[in-house]
Amino acid sequence: MVLVTGGTGLVGSHLLLKLVQNGDSVRAIYRKGSNLERVAKVFGYYTDDAQALFNKIEWVEADITDIPALESAFDQVSQVYHTAALISFDPKKFDILEKINTEGTANVVNLCIAHKIKKLCYTSTIGAIGKSMGNAMANEENPWTSREANVYGLTKQAAEMEVWRGSQEGLSVVMVNPGVIIGPGFWNSGSGDLFTVAQKGYRFYPPGGTGFITVYDVVKMMVALMGSEISNERYIAVAENLTFKEILTKITSELGIKPPTTPLKYWQLEVGRWFDWLKNLFLQNGRRITKNSIRSLKNREIYDNQKIKTDLGFEFEALDEAISFCCKRFTEECL
Repeated sequence: MVLVTGGTGLVGSHLLLKLVQNGDSVRAIYRKGSNLERVAKVFGYYTDDAQALFNKIEWVEADITDIPALESAFDQVSQVYHTAALISFDPKKFDILEKINTEGTANVVNLCIAHKIKKLCYTSTIGAIGKSMGNAMANEENPWTSREANVYGLTKQAAEMEVWRGSQEGLSVVMVNPGVIIGPGFWNSGSGDLFTVAQKGYRFYPPGGTGFITVYDVVKMMVALMGSEISNERYIAVAENLTFKEILTKITSELGIKPPTTPLKYWQLEVGRWFDWLKNLFLQNGRRITKNSIRSLKNREIYDNQKIKTDLGFEFEALDEAISFCCKRFTEECL
């Protein structure tokens, strides 16, 4: 039996599809109020047998912060994929981020050890990869520093420490650190915002850039690592390093919209940060632009994906086909 946390998210839903198509016996946990229908909808993007495949999953209501409920999900399990996380860059949400991302991961690790799980795969983020000096490419060995890290990266890096603690206590682990994940169905959160923003046709684009990867490659990498003899290793999951202008141009071209042409100046971002602060002050809808997010735009990181290529012979797919597929789904559902 394979257990998946975060099965109602972008990575989790695609992972579940991959596992049931492979014939694995799969159990997935979900929080009360989660949208399971969205998982079935994701399945329907890729197969006419979506409902039959969805029905093969054993769903268990549990929360990674609720140990008694979570423990029942570990019965008869041999492998665990831990993809559950809260994504937010709002400094005011640090406590809840720490509760879910760090403490929740500690709970999963502890139960893996207690139930003698054969292997754990943890989905982290490139936000937990240490920054490079000068123009060097960032790799898995970059030393970590909390300086300039956002609250999401801080809690995910702390979660990584819990995973490594588990490895020291005898748990076999593998870890992936994805960049921005391109995939369909989650248009109002995470990378789905790229399509929502691109559709508005803004002429401005943010400076800088980051690493990008398709959700299919993230899932393929995770499943391959779990099926391998590799243990106690982490891997950057980035197919291409692109500027924000490049990724937005790819998306707008597929949507038939004029691409952005004018870079935002850093002083404009600072003004936007203060407006964002005031908006949150009155509406309490969460911060979206922070000092650290602006600082990261000024210092673009380039990520090295050679390790997974060497260790697994992994070949990344180009982003263009996935972007085209996502734009078609976005147009059908949102326009």
